[in-house]
Amino acid sequence: MNLLKYLLVGFFFGIVLTKAEAVSWYRIYEMFQFQSFHMYGIIMTAIATGLIGVQIIKRKKLKDFDGNPIYIQDKEKGNARYWIGGILFGLGWAMVGACPGPIFILFGAGFMSFGLILIGAILGTFLYGVFKDRLPH
Repeated sequence: MNLLKYLLVGFFFGIVLTKAEAVSWYRIYEMFQFQSFHMYGIIMTAIATGLIGVQIIKRKKLKDFDGNPIYIQDKEKGNARYWIGGILFGLGWAMVGACPGPIFILFGAGFMSFGLILIGAILGTFLYGVFKDRLPH
């Protein structure tokens, strides 16, 4: 039953991203060419929603479903790793035309070429797990 709720949330997320055209290669291309505000609007809405949600959690000291306090760790000093990670993420997004969430959505929608991209993403995640102790954190 636990798996079912995650599956339903995933389907809902996929439908929302598809209807918002956030999985459209054309929309992503427009974004990277600075030709349209569409994707930037979606991203800024997500950031604003996250900021508001985190502030509500912190100020009201909300608890999770099991009654445990939700702890949000403070940011670390030095942000070079975030810049490097963001640049790599952006380059990958620009090269394949999709970030990780839409890869699943596009593959599920029948764009079989994204199966290869999905395999690459899974392989990259696996390799990170193998080498993470040797990487600068």
